[in-house]
Parts: sequence; C-alpha cells; structure tokens
Amino acid sequence: MGLVGILILLSCWGIAVKSDGSDHKYKFGDPVPLYANKVGPFHNPSETYRYFDLPFCSPALVTDKREALGEVLNGDRLVDALYKLNFLTDRESKAICSKTLSKENVAQFRNAVAKDYYFQMYYDDLPVWGYIGKVEKQEKANPSEYKYYLFNHIHFDVLYNNDRVIEISVGTDSNALVDVTVDKEMVVEFMYSVKWKETNIPFERRMEKYSKSSSSPHHLEIHWFSIINSCVTVLLLTGFLATILMRVLKNDFIKYAHDEESADDQEETGWKYLHGDVFRYPKHNSLFAAALGSGTQLFSLTIFIFVLALVGVFYPYNRGALFTALVVIYALTSGIAGYTATSFYCQLEGTNWVRNLLLTGCLFCGPLFLTFCFLNTVAIAYGATAALPFGTIVVIVLIWTLVTSPLLVLGGIAGKNSKPEFQAPCRTTKFPREIPPLPWYRETIPQMAMAGFLPFSAIYIELYYIFASVWGHRIYTIYSILFIVFIILLIVTAFITVALTYFQLAAEDHEWWWRSFLCGGSTGLFVYGYCFYYYYARSDMSGFMQTAFFFGYMACICYGFFLMLGTVGFRASLLFVRHIYKSIKCE
Repeated sequence: MGLVGILILLSCWGIAVKSDGSDHKYKFGDPVPLYANKVGPFHNPSETYRYFDLPFCSPALVTDKREALGEVLNGDRLVDALYKLNFLTDRESKAICSKTLSKENVAQFRNAVAKDYYFQMYYDDLPVWGYIGKVEKQEKANPSEYKYYLFNHIHFDVLYNNDRVIEISVGTDSNALVDVTVDKEMVVEFMYSVKWKETNIPFERRMEKYSKSSSSPHHLEIHWFSIINSCVTVLLLTGFLATILMRVLKNDFIKYAHDEESADDQEETGWKYLHGDVFRYPKHNSLFAAALGSGTQLFSLTIFIFVLALVGVFYPYNRGALFTALVVIYALTSGIAGYTATSFYCQLEGTNWVRNLLLTGCLFCGPLFLTFCFLNTVAIAYGATAALPFGTIVVIVLIWTLVTSPLLVLGGIAGKNSKPEFQAPCRTTKFPREIPPLPWYRETIPQMAMAGFLPFSAIYIELYYIFASVWGHRIYTIYSILFIVFIILLIVTAFITVALTYFQLAAEDHEWWWRSFLCGGSTGLFVYGYCFYYYYARSDMSGFMQTAFFFGYMACICYGFFLMLGTVGFRASLLFVRHIYKSIKCE
C-alpha cells in the first residue's frame, strides 16, 4: 500500500509540472507561459538564488509554480514573470515598471554584475538565459578601476511554426545601461521588447539546438578518440592476459599435474597449495556482504539510468527528469541490495542477518544523508535555491520509509530464505596458512594504485565532458558513447582485478577477498583525485558554498563508484578463483 501511495503521490506531483498551454498550441494573442527561474554566478552552478531575490520589478503577489520532485532537487524555483509575450504579438520597447533603487539595492546589483550573474527563464518550457549586466574597465581616468552596468532593457526573439513556439533567444540593448558603480539612490525603468519570426523547424525538433554543441563534429571526434583510446587499453590488457596469464596458468596446470604423478617430495609453492585457505571467509564478513549488496544495487541503478537515457528520456532541459529517476529507481532497487547482501552473508555462515541488513541500508545512504544535512544547512545559510524545502524533504523521507526500507527488508528475507550455499571447489583447512613476507609493491595500497590507474586512463577523457555537464553549463547528450565507455570501464576493471588476484595467489597470499574489492573500487579514488584537478585547473568555481557542494557531492558519487566497481572486481575475481581451483586436483 505504501509503494502504491508514493507512486500516486509522485504522479500527482508530476502532473502539476505542465504549463498552462500543455499542448503547446496557441492562437494569435494567446498568453504563452513565461516563468522566471533563478539567478546566480555563471561559474558557480550550485549557487543559484530565486529570481526576485535581486530587486527586479516584481508583482505584488509572487506566484510560485508547482514543481516536480526532480525540479526541486535541481534547484529550480519557477515563478510567474512580469513579461507578457503573447503569441505573435510584437512589442516595441515597453516598460514593465519604474523602480526606485535604494543604495542597498544598487550595491546588490553591482555585486551581482561583478560576479557575472545570469538569469534563467522558461518560455513554453524552452530555456532562455541572459546576463544581468556587464563590467567595463575605465580607459581614461583610472585604468585600474571598473564600471558596473545593469541591463534594463531585454529583447526577446521568438521563432514560431504555425501555432507552435519553436525557439527563443534573449538579447540586451547596449544603449540601455544603468551605471551602478556608485552607491546612490536612483530610479530605473525596466523595459522589454519582443520580435516574432517564422521558421520551418518542426515542433518535434525544437530541442535539438541545445544538443548541437555536444554532437558537433569537433566534439564527436574527441569522443571517438576517447573510445579508441579506451579500446586500445582493453585490447592491450586482454592481450596481456591471453598471452601471459593464460600461458602461465597452462604451465601451472601442467606442473601441478606432473607433481601429482611424480613420487619425489617437492616443496609446496604457488597458488595450488593455497587450496585449503583460498576460500576461507574474509574478516568482517557482514561489512563485506553489505558492500556487495550496495554495490550491486548501484550497478543496477546505473544500468536502468543508461536504459532510460538511451531511449531518449533525458533530452536537454527535461527539467529534473534525471533526479526523479535516480530517487525512484534507487528506492525500487533497494530489494536487490537486501537480497544480495543477506544471501551472501548467509553463504559466509553469518548469523545476525538483521544487523547485516541494517548495515546494508546505511552503508551508502548514511554518508549521503550526513553530506546532505551539512550541504543543505550551508545552502540555507546562503539563501540559495539548492536548499530543499521542508515539503520535499518530507517526500524523500516518505519514499525512504514506505518504499526503500520495506523493499530492502523483503529482499533480505528472500535472500535469507533462499538458503544458498557457497560453492567452493576446495575444502578449507581448520588453521590458516601463514602468509610469507611480501615486497612493498604487493601491499594493498600499491596494488590499489595499479588497479585504479588503467580503468581511470580508459575514461578520463570522457570525464571532462561529464564534469562540464554536471558542474557547468555544457549539455551532454551522447549517451550511446558514454554507455560504450562504461562497458569498457567494467571490462578493464574486471580484467585488471583478476590479473592482480592471480599474482597475489601466486605469491601465496590467500587474503584476496577484500583486496579484490578494494582494487576494483580504487578507480573511484582516482576519479575523486581528478575532481581536484578539474576544480583548480579546468573550472572557475569559487566560494565556500560551491566548493562544499562540489567536493561534498562528488565524494558521495565517487564512494558509490567505489562500491559499484569494487563489486565488479570481486565478482570477476571470484569466478576466476573458482575456475582455476576446479581445474586442479586438491586433496
């Protein structure tokens, strides 16, 4: 009942998103919905504020537009704008209002102009942007000083096809400037004008212009270079495994078969003689199973998101669709985490499956919740739109309480009742074999560094475009290429983890369980390291709030990346270890 109720609530919330002209068809003179969204520093995408937080002309009663969950999570706060852009009605310069700006208002505008503030609006669900002012360097009096100008006249160019709005762009009149360099009281007349032009572009293609930059020949060339680079990495790695690892394994099989037939006593060395310890259950088995459960859920979430992206759900400026999908799919896949974690925990002969289930539910959500609480507090202190309203927080808590938790418990019960047995081809001895001293480069940290570098090198070119889309204003639409890169990432992660697991066993170190998980997930640490490079070398982000949001949420994303790829690395290693120990005779 709880699941049905939440889905109905989400559906009702989504219905309220539609504009008044939901069919997007208008007659001459019909009002076309225009909403003012937000303002903020151009280089700080997370630091956005409500449009009327700046002292623009505002209606006596500001009417908020009801928004979907994903829009609110995206920081959108749409309100009715004062501009009247009725269908096919041109307007020459028309005043919205004359407003008296106090010294504080002037200082507020000057600060916004100095920080390259932009505004965003939506006209018939089409996004439109513009700067609120400009900065000019004085050439004569004092070249070191700057003049700050506010644009008080906005011109809209609207393209239409029959009864549909196809495109909108905004410009400013370079002659209509207000000097806000000095704090003084002044009267400003805010004006706008509209020009309609006919076009042959069909309504179905009106969103294509927003994806042209990411699908231009230049960018496609870079993306394909990234894929070729990744494919070369995969071929080299698979070639290495095929010619070296498989040959070594073949020699091992021959050697061990010869040793069994020979009557001579020989010293026991190599991975074969770990057969009594290689399937010894890892330490902290509850945490290990919880990590596998969370990683499997995040892997399933990623696959579902890719499916939605490839079928065209996340087209440019489908406001909040990605965030809504993330919340809903994460909730619905929690049963996968519960089943996987509890099932594997029972295979490891764990007894306290309830505690394991609680640990699984908190392993990823716990750090994410703590990060959200801190960052939401920062956003509230700044008065930014990134601060979630109380109602949205209640909805998320209800989803977690009525959908995520019950499905997690149901998955856990199903995993417990499945009564699985761990399929080990060798019996485990009573006492563990002593691990010989190993050189420093066979320790966990150096192995993680080696394991994470190759997968990271296969994706780092694509990372820039993803970062520029998530933490900038670039639009990413080439999901097919991204999916190919993701598949390559999984293959490289699996292969490099298997190779390192073999070398670890060959060195007679049987504690491979945690090592394979840590080596597989180490790419997440490299991605977080890339965050520092991107922030300081490739972006112009600044300020405490933007810095906190960037590194805080990227830490959560990279942690999820770590869990997901760690699961892939361990599963691949487990298949490999089972295979090689099935191929030999063990007493």
